[in-house]
Amino acid sequence: MTDSYYDRLVDEDALATFLEDQLGEADDYDVERHQEGHSNETLFVTWGERDLVLRRPPPGETAETAHDVVREYEVMDAVAATDVPVPNPVLACEDHDVIGSDFYLMDRLEGDVLREGEPDRFAAPDHRRRMGEELVDTLAKVHRLDYEALGLGEFGYPDGYTDRQVERWGQQLMWAFEVTADEREVPDLYEVGSWLQENAPDKHPHTLVHGDYKLDNVMFGPGTPPELVAVFDWEMATLGDPRADLGWMLSYWRDPKDPDPTIPELVTRFMEREGYPTRLELVDRWEERTGLEFEHERFYRALAVYKLAGLGEMFFRRYLEGNSDNPMYPKMEDRVPALAARAKRIVEGDEPL
Repeated sequence: MTDSYYDRLVDEDALATFLEDQLGEADDYDVERHQEGHSNETLFVTWGERDLVLRRPPPGETAETAHDVVREYEVMDAVAATDVPVPNPVLACEDHDVIGSDFYLMDRLEGDVLREGEPDRFAAPDHRRRMGEELVDTLAKVHRLDYEALGLGEFGYPDGYTDRQVERWGQQLMWAFEVTADEREVPDLYEVGSWLQENAPDKHPHTLVHGDYKLDNVMFGPGTPPELVAVFDWEMATLGDPRADLGWMLSYWRDPKDPDPTIPELVTRFMEREGYPTRLELVDRWEERTGLEFEHERFYRALAVYKLAGLGEMFFRRYLEGNSDNPMYPKMEDRVPALAARAKRIVEGDEPL
């Protein structure tokens, strides 16, 4: 990342002045960009004896118009008072004179985010099972929250959430196809999209949904047995259908019987090892913890893979237009059709839960 890009992310002097005003003086001050940031940028900030995390939109047009980080702060601030573990929210700022965008700060936690593999201390069947149980138990806690009592009653429009998901991702795919169709077509996605439109459940439970809940968006603490200490990346949170959250989490979870992953660059396979719960066991536990049923499971699992295909196709368009040098993006020429075929297998019952 070039210095000029970093300079657009943060004015260190202006941020220091702001922090001194809000948190008091500090002898030690340091800012470091976290390279694992996703759609929003993540910076590690040392302020005296406090280790903080700053979240802001990427610079440019988004930074001037988006309010998603303030929204993310608001939901975390509400959830922090519950048994759902989140980093302690410190403050939010909508004054663009500080760093050029909205941002918020939260306390930094110690632990492991499992992206590439499992920590050695968890490499035993009982610990592996506990990791899967902690993951699904925490999702169930999110879905059991009384969002009205938390002041989140106006946080979204749960009616029609599932229909809107199908429509939104269909539109994203159509946008990508404007460019990518000149390279190759993906007819399976048209078929899956039509099936999703026809089979979207008429009614669904209304809960707070995370929107991007999966293993690498949570942190496990530094000890054993495994303890899930934080849920991150709430920027997609809203009121909606909890079964969509479960379907999304399951789309990233591997069973030993599974075929090779369609996008190996994004999927780790360590949960195929002895001890990890199967997808079916995770579903059973979620149903037990929430009192809800994972009805229409083929729909929700197919929707999750359809959304992954939509993301991949948008990546491919950006590559074709010369708007990204990410080495993974050109691979979407073949990866997206493979995802589409997987979604079709789920729809047709050929890839059971």
